[in-house]
Parts: sequence; structure tokens; C-alpha cells
Amino acid sequence: MKSMTFLLALLIAPAAWAQGVLTDNVAIVLDASGSMSSSMSDAQGNRVVKIDAAKAALNEVLMRLPKTTNVGLLVFSAANVGIGREWVYPLGPRNDAILKAAISLPKPGNGTPLGTYMKTGADLLLRQREKQFGYGTYRLLVVTDGEANNEPGNLVDRHTKDIMSRGITVDVIGVDMKARHTLATMVHSYRAANDPESLKRAISEVFAEVSAKKDDTASGEAFKAIESLPNEIALAMIQAISEPMNHHIGEKPPPKPVASNAAQQADHQQADRQQAQQPGPDCWKVGIVVLLIVVVVAIIIIIARQWY
Repeated sequence: MKSMTFLLALLIAPAAWAQGVLTDNVAIVLDASGSMSSSMSDAQGNRVVKIDAAKAALNEVLMRLPKTTNVGLLVFSAANVGIGREWVYPLGPRNDAILKAAISLPKPGNGTPLGTYMKTGADLLLRQREKQFGYGTYRLLVVTDGEANNEPGNLVDRHTKDIMSRGITVDVIGVDMKARHTLATMVHSYRAANDPESLKRAISEVFAEVSAKKDDTASGEAFKAIESLPNEIALAMIQAISEPMNHHIGEKPPPKPVASNAAQQADHQQADRQQAQQPGPDCWKVGIVVLLIVVVVAIIIIIARQWY
């Protein structure tokens, strides 16, 4: 059982144990559509362009994050049209100089393909979760000032439900919107930000939750409890952990591999050998009868000797 427990430990926490820390992951979807070039008022009554306020808030908040947090910045704007260019900072460890330069890049333009970009961000989080063997936390932060457009169907609703069903936390910040975003009632948290100060505060609150102390780190006590489990239960746990739901958003999970004929035949042969090694119910009956006969004969012999 100890070898099974050790294997389970290797599967559920290799990345975390190797680093000695829990790795958080946050993918930020920043709206840099044409409407983000409009302005809003700050506390002093000055007009501030929305995208500039968002950049300033991200710059200040992200620099305070622990180094154990992986950050990614995904932007939809006119400046980065094209496959692969939407990630101005791919999900990974924080490099302050590169991250600051990436935050300064977005230029407002084009529409708001929100559902498409939410899927792109979530897909990368799922790939990261596979690399971390499911260990850590995974969050998608959407900063937008408008409803989705320029995309077919109701992708936002469909993708949001799929993303949340995979265990990814979704936070949305509505920037100076006339009404609450349709995502407000669907996601884990929604914050309205009608001025630069509230926008900075909203982003700070989200990342404060990311940085908060967690109590789900694997410990030695947890694995001691596993040692008492039967091998069959431990094996089932290993299989469940090794097959997480990390396929892309909006896609069906891949079919489970079917054992080959040779593997199935080997399993049947093993089962036959085990059955052959175990005595059947008829053997037990015969054994009991023989034992009773021996006992009766012994009793008769003892009585006969005493009689004569």
C-alpha cells in the first residue's frame, strides 16, 4: 500500500512539491475595443480615457502580486489583429519589465468579440492546469466596457457556463457601463467600475483574493490517511486525478482509450489463473464431509477400546 500511496503523491502534487509553493494562474482578458477610447470622470472631475485608466490600474496592481502567480494578458484591439498576437503577455511567471511594456501596447479599435477571447484565455488556463497536474488555482478576469458583438451566436453565455463548469473562477469588471453587463448574474463575481479609482479598487480586490492564504496545500497528514485505503480505491483516485477535464472550451471530451485485444486477453487469462488457484464451493463441501468422517471414525475407535 505504501508504494500505491507514493504513486498517488507523485501524481497529485509534483509541480507544487518541487517548488514548495502553490502556483496561482490568472489570465486577464482586457477589452481594448473602440469604445474604450471614450473617457470617464475621476474623483476631481477630470476626464480619463478608459483604456488609460485600465492600463494604470493593471500596472499598479500586478506589480504587487507574489512571484508565485502566473499572469497572462489577452487583449482584443485593432493593434493586435491576427492569430497569436492577442496574447501581449503569455501566461507565465511575472517579469516586471516585459509585463509593463505589454500593458502599454493595447490601442482601442474594432469590436468586442468577448466570448471568443474568453474561450482563448480559458483554454490556456486549462493547458496550464494539465502541466501542473491539476494543482493550483485558475482564474479568468474580464475587464470590459461593453456587451459582446462581432461574433456569431451567443458565445458568451455558452462559453461562460463551460468555463465555470471546469473549475475556473470567472471575475468580470464592468468599466463605466450604463447598465450591468449580462455576465453579472452568471459569473463568480461582478464589480462595477465607473471611475478610475473604483476600477483600480476592483482589480485590487480580485487579486487580493488570488493572493489570499489558502489551506488546500497537500500535507504529509493527508497522505498518511491514504495509506489505510485499499489498493482498489487508491487506484481509482489515481485514475480520476490523471484524467482531468482539460479539453478546450466548447469541445467534447476526448473518448477514453479502449484496451487492445491483447490487453483484454491478458486480463482474461489473469482472471482465469486467479480463479483456478482458488478452491471452488464443491471442494469445500468434500473437505467438510471427509473431516466429519474422520472424527466419527476416531470416536468409534475410542469407544470400542474402552468397551473391550
